[in-house]
Parts: sequence; structure tokens; C-alpha cells
Amino acid sequence: MKIRVLVSYKESVLDPQGQTVRNSLLTLGYEFIRNLRQGKVFELDIDDLPREQVNRLIPEIAGKVLANPIIEQFEWEILDEKGETRP
Repeated sequence: MKIRVLVSYKESVLDPQGQTVRNSLLTLGYEFIRNLRQGKVFELDIDDLPREQVNRLIPEIAGKVLANPIIEQFEWEILDEKGETRP
């Protein structure tokens, strides 16, 4: 089973790296970009577990290790064999 965890700064936290990238894009002429926030992506290959257990364990792992809950938020999804989101 493959899980993708997306971690980003909370909206209330300043993102200087995202602003630097945005400014670079504006300099290159991409003036339509209003805001840009950077983040991290983690892909975990795990044993096949019951969905209920995955729903409990992945937020626990993300909250303890992958994200800093004080300044970051996370979301996650289960992927199929092709790397696409599974319903």
C-alpha cells in the first residue's frame, strides 16, 4: 500500500522560501502568480492494513515525525499501483 503525505506551512505562518520562488517567477514574467507556498511530500510504502488502522496510524506518524504541528499542517491520501489517488 502506498501513502502520500503532503506537509505545508499553516496559512498563518510566513513562508519565506515560497515568497522567494514567487519573486523569481515574477521576475521571469509570470505575473499572474498571486501567492506561492512551498511544502514537502512524503511517499510511504507500507504493508496492506485495514483502512481503519491506516486512518489512525498515518495522522499519528505525520503529527509525530513528518510535520511540526505548531507551524505545519498535513493531508494524506492512499495511492493505487499507478500512483493515483484511491477512493
